[in-house]
Amino acid sequence: MKTELIGKSKIIISNPDGIHKYFAWPSAARLQNGKIAVVCSGFRIGHICPFGKAVIVYSEDEGETYTAPAPVIDTILDDRDAGIAVIGEKDVVVTSFNLDWQCLKTYREWYKGYEEYVDGYVSLISDEDVKKTSASRFRVSHNCGMTFSETYRSPVTSPHGPIELKDGSLLWVGRIYRDDNEHHSETDLAAYKIYLDGRCEFRGALGQTYEGDTPVFSCEPNAIELDDGTILCHLRAHYKCMLGIYQTESKDGGKTWTKPHRITEWQEGAPAHLIKHSSGLLISTYGHRNGIDSGIRVMFSKDNGQTWDIGHVIFETDTGEDLGYPATVELKDGSLLTVFYAHVAKDGPAVIMQQKWKIR
Repeated sequence: MKTELIGKSKIIISNPDGIHKYFAWPSAARLQNGKIAVVCSGFRIGHICPFGKAVIVYSEDEGETYTAPAPVIDTILDDRDAGIAVIGEKDVVVTSFNLDWQCLKTYREWYKGYEEYVDGYVSLISDEDVKKTSASRFRVSHNCGMTFSETYRSPVTSPHGPIELKDGSLLWVGRIYRDDNEHHSETDLAAYKIYLDGRCEFRGALGQTYEGDTPVFSCEPNAIELDDGTILCHLRAHYKCMLGIYQTESKDGGKTWTKPHRITEWQEGAPAHLIKHSSGLLISTYGHRNGIDSGIRVMFSKDNGQTWDIGHVIFETDTGEDLGYPATVELKDGSLLTVFYAHVAKDGPAVIMQQKWKIR
């Protein structure tokens, strides 16, 4: 397989005025009314800050133009990775999560020059506020993403949110959310059935990831259901300061999972986003952080994930490793649109970008 770029990459979500210029961690979906929706964490001042909110934009012309970003989830804490899932004829779910430790002074390097501004805001947040607010969250729209419900809490979080299964149910494979300021263990990945009224039902836990006999930290999963009902999931894995992608599968709706196995070389990149093209081809886009040739890459599978053609480049940059989290949508003509975050300039803020491309 080969990729062919269509035009140049371009910025689609930014805020050039003021200090809240940083946008990151996007997801994208085709809505039931034909529009493309992109969600992300925006109006931030840095990678870590207390001001992030999950915002949404819409395109009615296949990604040529977009509306201005509007908040969907906006708590007093740092609302981060935004996901989106389309369900049935009109329902849409938007997800995000926050953690109170991201507001602590430990991370001052991420908002250098604005310490007094951040400290002033954080001083207004009480421990009780944090206890009430800290969570993985989702909101539901019953009108194709135009208006949204109250905010519900989820037991798990993942960058791109849940997926709709063929039976109409909603499955969220994610990392178990903890509000105790402790780092997760290596075995905190699980699948939950999510209901549009806010209920969440445990389905099953994912297995430990290993490199040889060494446990590997894994997180930020993304799943897809295949034609035979198999749920295939890609995991971001960390090993000796390197990133890679592991794969695991479930044949019983997320109750049990195969032992995760690595499908990329170490330092190839992560996390990933899975879609199935109208041709039947499986496509997984992922971030590649390697200083020299950082960017966005894609892999293909013609055999439902048994083997992968890895490492095709659709975006490269020399502006740093703070980038990635791509998500891909198929356009009406069969070409692809991938959104991601990156810095256009080394000293500039992160913005949401897109690249159109096709398979040949």
